[in-house]
Amino acid sequence: MDLLGSLAIAFSMYSRIPMPQVEWTGRRMRYAMCFFPLIGLVIGGLYVFFVTILRHLGAGNGCIGFLGAWLPLAVTGGIHMDGFLDTTDALRSCGDRAKKLAILKDPHTGAFAIIGMGSYLLVYAAACQEMSGCAARLFGACFVLERALSGWSVACFPKARKDGLAAEFSRASEKRTVCVCMALYAALSCGWLLWFGAWEGLGCIGAALLTFLSYYRTAVREFGGMTGDLAGWFLQRCERNTAVFLAFCSLAGLEGGWR
Repeated sequence: MDLLGSLAIAFSMYSRIPMPQVEWTGRRMRYAMCFFPLIGLVIGGLYVFFVTILRHLGAGNGCIGFLGAWLPLAVTGGIHMDGFLDTTDALRSCGDRAKKLAILKDPHTGAFAIIGMGSYLLVYAAACQEMSGCAARLFGACFVLERALSGWSVACFPKARKDGLAAEFSRASEKRTVCVCMALYAALSCGWLLWFGAWEGLGCIGAALLTFLSYYRTAVREFGGMTGDLAGWFLQRCERNTAVFLAFCSLAGLEGGWR
């Protein structure tokens, strides 16, 4: 029952999927992050399912593109996009570390955040629009991979603040178990990408890892460590980057490795 409670906590916090109310005990919080990538599995499964149905019904690419940009936000409730917006504002402020951290905590939304979100959604929708059906199947696995990397960062990255959601989950987590689980999720998602995509899957993995390294570098250099907002910023950028890569492969006709 404790594991089911941990599952409910993870889905309640990071998705809009209805879950039974459970008490957030220390024992349940300890393993909550272990279930975080399963939300990516749900999003990826829904994405592949709806894209397949829409293509079968003859829907236009524009409809598929808008669906791709909307679906992750609908499932997560925009919690990761909130982090993307706050981090965009902080990075564009060109202030010192203290000012950037203050902006992350500020509930107001700045102009740079709005501009960043608009640009992000346009690129994301365009990429989903140009993906072939085979590319969409690969993209579904990326939602799991990025959450495995994000969960690993929550457990292992230095923290910019002692308070906040990421710090709370990190303190409560059984770090060794979380890291093992994240490695397993990452291995399974990478296996899916390589089996169905060959070198195209390898490119998706490379794009995710490069984004992850950029996330670590930015977190440590600009903020002194990671926060929950930065984790959301990473997730959104990883989704966009892998989507753009797969769209490029589809447009260039580089589909020889897809099974």
